[in-house]
Formats: sequence, C-alpha cells, structure tokens
Amino acid sequence: MSQLDDKINEHFGGLVVRKDLVKAVKGNAIVPSYVLEYLLGQYCATNDESTIQSGIDTVKEILRKHYVHRNEAGLVRSTIKEKGRHKVIDRVSVSLNDKEDVYEAEFANLGVKKVLIDSSTVKAHQKLLVGGVWCIADLEYEYTEDKSASPWVLASLKPIQISRFDFDGYLEARKQFSTDEWIDLLIQSVGFNPQMFGKRNKLLQLIRLIPFCERNYNLIELGPKGTGKSHVYSEFSPHGILISGGEVTVPKLFVHNGTGKLGLVGYWDVVAFDEFAGKQKRVDKALVDIMKNYMANKSFSRGVETLGAEASMVFVGNTDHTVPYMLKHSDLFDPLPEKFHDSAFLDRLHSYIPGWEVDVIRGEMFSSGYGFVVDYLAEILRSLRSHDFSDRYKGLFSLSDEISTRDRDGINKTFSGLMKILFPHGEATETEVEEVLRSAIEGRKRVKDQLLRIDSTYPEVRFAYFDKSGQEKLVGTLEEGEYPNQYHRRIACDAPTEDILAEANPTATTERNEVAEVVAPSAAKAAESAELISQHIVIQENQRGVSFDKLFGPYLSGAKRIVITDPYLRMFHQLRNLMELMETVSKQISPGEEVAVHVVTVEDDTNGDRQSESLQKIADACEGVGIQFSWAYDTSGTKHDRDITTDTGWKIVLGRGLDVFQRYELNDAFNFANRLQQHRQCKEFSVTFVRVSHDDD
Repeated sequence: MSQLDDKINEHFGGLVVRKDLVKAVKGNAIVPSYVLEYLLGQYCATNDESTIQSGIDTVKEILRKHYVHRNEAGLVRSTIKEKGRHKVIDRVSVSLNDKEDVYEAEFANLGVKKVLIDSSTVKAHQKLLVGGVWCIADLEYEYTEDKSASPWVLASLKPIQISRFDFDGYLEARKQFSTDEWIDLLIQSVGFNPQMFGKRNKLLQLIRLIPFCERNYNLIELGPKGTGKSHVYSEFSPHGILISGGEVTVPKLFVHNGTGKLGLVGYWDVVAFDEFAGKQKRVDKALVDIMKNYMANKSFSRGVETLGAEASMVFVGNTDHTVPYMLKHSDLFDPLPEKFHDSAFLDRLHSYIPGWEVDVIRGEMFSSGYGFVVDYLAEILRSLRSHDFSDRYKGLFSLSDEISTRDRDGINKTFSGLMKILFPHGEATETEVEEVLRSAIEGRKRVKDQLLRIDSTYPEVRFAYFDKSGQEKLVGTLEEGEYPNQYHRRIACDAPTEDILAEANPTATTERNEVAEVVAPSAAKAAESAELISQHIVIQENQRGVSFDKLFGPYLSGAKRIVITDPYLRMFHQLRNLMELMETVSKQISPGEEVAVHVVTVEDDTNGDRQSESLQKIADACEGVGIQFSWAYDTSGTKHDRDITTDTGWKIVLGRGLDVFQRYELNDAFNFANRLQQHRQCKEFSVTFVRVSHDDD
C-alpha cells in the first residue's frame, strides 16, 4: 500500500474499501457499484489481506445465492416456492393500486409483480414509488385458491444504503489530510488512479459531484464518447438517478396531472439526463418550458398547484465535432436538440464542464488504492446539502459589479459545492479559496460566452474578481486561450489581436515591456518576424496546440552548439521528450550544416544502466541527421536548473524541463497524441526566453 492508503485506513478505518475489489466480485452481475461496495463495506473495509480475501469470498457467495440474474429468474422463483422463503437482491419499485387501496411491489430482474408491501415501508422509503431502488428483500411464497391474490409475500425489505454515519468524525478526520491528499482520496473514491490525472482534471472530476451536495444545481457536460460523463450518476450514489434524454416526459419528471403522482424531481437529489445531445431528437416544448421555470425558481406548476423540489439537474451528452469547429461554425452548445438550444434554458445552467478536456477512460486509469465506500460518501454529500458555503470567499475576494445576478448565483453555487467537497471542515488558505473561485467563475463564463453567440441581446460581461488590495483579476476559459480567433469571433473586428489574446489568457505574464505574448503559438508568431523577442510564456493545464517546433524551433534556428540541462531525463517518457526535441533541432539544420548538442542530466539511482543505454541510442540516431549528440552525468549534486542555451545568445529557462505533456498512449501507433505533440494535453508550465551575451554562454 502507498503512504496515502495507510493514512486513509488509519483515519477512516471501516469506511473505506480497496477499489479494485469491485471488479473482483462483480462478475456478470449488472448491478451499480454502490450496491457492490455496500456489501464490500460490510466484509472488506480493512487493510488486512486475509480478511479482505475472506470478505471477497463471502460477498461472491452472497451474490451467487441472492443476486437475481434475469436469465435465472425462473430458477429463483422456483427456489422461493420450494423453500417457502428466500432472500433476493433486486431493483424494487412500488405503485399504488387505487382500486384495491394497496401498495404493490415489482421486482425488476425477478419478474414478479403485485407483491403486497405495507404502507409504513413505503413511507420510510418513498423512492420506491419512483424509479426503483436496489434492495435486499425476503420473499415468501404462499399459494392461495383466490385467483385475484398474489402468492408472493414480502416478509422484509431493506434498501441498500448505510443507515447512520458520524459527520463530525468525518470533519475531524479531514483535518488530518493535506489538500492534495484529500483530493487524491476523493479521486480514488470515485474509482480512478489520481496519478493519472493533473490537478485541473481532478477538479473537473470533482465538479461532477457538486449536484449531490448542492440543492437545485444545474450542470452540463458535453464532450467526446468514452470519458465517463454518466458514470458518477449511474454508479456512485443511491440518491441520484440516470435517465435517457429521450425518455423524459413532463409527468415522469414533475407530476402526473391525472394521478397527482409526483415525478422524479420530488424524490431524487440528482436527476441526470444521459444522451442529452442529438440535434434530431424530438423534444416536447412544454417540457422545456416547465424545466426553465424549475431550474430558475426551484418550483413548477401543474394544474392549479405550484410545487417545489430540491433535485439538481445534470445534462450529459456527446459532441460530434471538435471544439474549434464548434466555435467557428456555431457554439459549444451545438450538439443539443433545437428546443434545448435556447438561450433562456441555457442561461439557467450554473456551470459547463468541458468534457473535451477529460481523457477517454483507459484500463490503467482505474484505482487499486483505497477510497470511501461510495455509499458512505454519498450520505456525507447529501448531508452537506443543508449547508451553505457560498460566502466563504467574501472576506478575501469580491466579484466584479459587471457580473449579473444570475451569473453570480451560478458562480456562488459552484464555489459552495466545491468548497463542501474539498474543505468541509472550513479550513482553506487564501490561495486555495482563490483557486476554487476561479474554477467556479470559469464554469459560468463558459455558459455565458456561448449565450453571447446565440442571443445578441445579452450584454457582454467582464468575468473578473478583486482581491483585498483592490487588484482586478480576469478569468478566462482554456479554449479561449487555445482558439482566440474562433472564440472571440464577435469582437474580432472591433478589438486589436493583441487585446483579444491578452483577454484570452490573463494569467500569462511577460518579461519584456514591448510586447505581451501569452500563448504557445506566440513563438511561431515570433518566427515570422525578423527579430526574436525575450518573453515569458505560461501554458495552462490541459491546453493543446503546443509543440516543441512552435515553442523552441525559432530560438534554436541557426545555432551551432546547444546545451540542454535537465536533471530529470530518466524515465522512458522523459527520454522520449528529449528525442522529440532532437527532431525539432534536426528541422532547423540547413543542408550541409551540423549542430553539436550536449545534454547534462543526473544519473538514475535505480535504472542508471537503462538510462545510459537510452541516451546512447539517441546519440546513435542523431549521427545520421547532422546532430553531434553528447551527454554527461552531473556528479556534483548541485544541478537543479532546467534550461537550454545556444551559441546564438539565447537562454530558454524551462519551468518543468521537457516534461510538459500529460500522459498519453505511448504504445498506440494509431493515436494522434502519440504521433503529434499538438494533439497532447499539457501540464501547467512556463518558459522564459532570455537574450544573453555570448560570454554568459
């Protein structure tokens, strides 16, 4: 186990489970993860290996004996008849038979209907009345001559969810973890390996949880297929329900006028719409109208009565085109059905998760570490719905007066939700509060910027906040910095390009007064001019479009000697980055010329031989392309700087060295990120280009 796993078990013993165990017990059971983890939490919530193995066997036996597979339903019904009584794990829904004045249960997999259930059980678990709930139930079989009576008798029923938890203990244990440790614990709880994600991607995963802890929160996520958009809402919590976007009707969602039966929003904390995108989908305009009212006012009118509810609404769907295509030809809401592609509806959304930043889920991304039993975390998040953290930034920061009330509400609700998830104990530094606030503003800005494209009557908004000293800080979206020409299509004719770029990436800084270059393509822009410039470039996490050719190529052109200093050229992907830099160098060599490249790094304590072998392979490969490649290990132990210097008088200071790209499929020859750097997501990093004298070199 890792040190974090040890710490998790120390402070949350009995409430966590090893996440790879779910796959070990699931087999071919089509059952949500929270059901399996409920059982694993009963028998495997420990770090003792022998107890875990024994617990796995017990859970497998319980599933074997009691979980109802649809194709074995007849056998289970026979077992109940022959034994007289048998325990089953199944999804149970209840309806009122008003002719007989009784409640009747239906077992989805077992195929049994009209099972009498007493009123007290229904009152205690009202979600049985809508959508269905996974339960452990004892069923009895008693044959009767009465043809109208069902032989099936429900002896007992228990929904699969924990019955009690210590909220104060949760807050006290949170204090024992650093912010980074806590985030990693939450990511492991969702089922992912935190080492496979950058900080920004971790926050995007956690924003998906906000609807569970924030009442009436409206969230949308659109992105490519296979990024796990709907996973959290189908597998994570017994308090959320995932429905297909095509199956939504007004009676199902809100209330049935004929029967008066309340719909999904009255019983569930989160109602998520899967497959929400699709331009050709037919949508009932009455549904859109009532959803608009509910999302804005937390209430809906049917007939003569106005009803209120607390359910958060989540919309997830797949995009058909790339981000720059959508920005050039329409907007980032382009995939939605026409009736939902409506400014009044979209304005009700509090945040927009950029699903195109979330990587496609791969096998190695799943966690084998410890995380909360998801049902426990689901109950914690549900209890946090009654708390309000929206004012936690107000002693440190203030929003711009230009931000409207609706925009402010969206920002405040996202901020409140993230603070509940990350800092439920209320202890956050000023820097941490600012980071959460920026994430909240960005999510709402992404919504509003697209509304400006859809409806010209919306006024433009300057999304900014002020710190205690009164300094204004702008917030931009990542795609705004990546595709400024498409993103700022409306204002491109009114504002100089430099202003648009500066607005697009306000976090960037410059070391030179003459020009403020802000994104990676600025190096390519510099190459078009006769003179290169000193500058400082900041690249945001998840940004694409960056390559060594654009970033470094112009500054390496014409050099006869290049010295690369980077103490971290050890692992395969780091050495591959070095090789790709050599490719960039080779593209700058004129016919008949050669370049001498010398690399200074630090020897790997554990795999020094393999490191040396790889460096020599790079040297051998360079021989045939005009690069005289040499390398040496620094033995002084003082080399910490990462830079590139040239004999043409340039020094390139590397904040992260060459290790600037996030993980991608190194072995997949049919992956564009493997072949072309500009298709890779970046880590957050900075590069400074400084003109120095030849004597300094």
